[in-house]
Amino acid sequence: MLQLPVTTIMGDFGFYLQEGFLHITDWKGYDHILFVLALCVPYLFKDVKQLLILITAFTIGHSITLALSVFNNILIPSVWVEFLIPVTIMITALQNIFRKHSDPQHTKLRYGFALFFGLIHGLGFSNYLKSMLGKTENIIIELLAFNLGLEAGQLLIVLATLSVTFIFVQLLNIQRREWAVFLSGSVFGLSLIMAVQRHPF
Repeated sequence: MLQLPVTTIMGDFGFYLQEGFLHITDWKGYDHILFVLALCVPYLFKDVKQLLILITAFTIGHSITLALSVFNNILIPSVWVEFLIPVTIMITALQNIFRKHSDPQHTKLRYGFALFFGLIHGLGFSNYLKSMLGKTENIIIELLAFNLGLEAGQLLIVLATLSVTFIFVQLLNIQRREWAVFLSGSVFGLSLIMAVQRHPF
């Protein structure tokens, strides 16, 4: 008699795990990809510890608001959330452009921004998840699975960004600073276009 519920739960878990992964890696909604890319731009493989702390701060932020919003404890109009997401990308890209590698105070500030911006992105993730949940009863399992899917996709983006940076900076001998400014400038331009298109004013 336990076979059917267990099978159903595992099926739901796999489905929402996949949906979380596909949501953050979907090029049609590339805003979240751009944000993770902007976080990774200044770093090389040798800086992976710093980068993981930064990504963890972002993860904590979006996990909090994803959970609170799904349980209807936070209600913010989606039009504002969709506008604020590209704004977070723009600010992160500007941080890269004006970043001083030797300034520990700037690094701490960057962690704080990643945590805060994660709160905003969590609201964006929740809008997508709530549209799928409907009146389902296994919300805890599905929330966990979706969040794990997001993290798997996020780590894939991190790995891809570090690999591309390795090619250009360490194999092709592009100056690290020039590469960071070029890529961050491109990200800033794309996010500015998104912000203008989504403005709620």
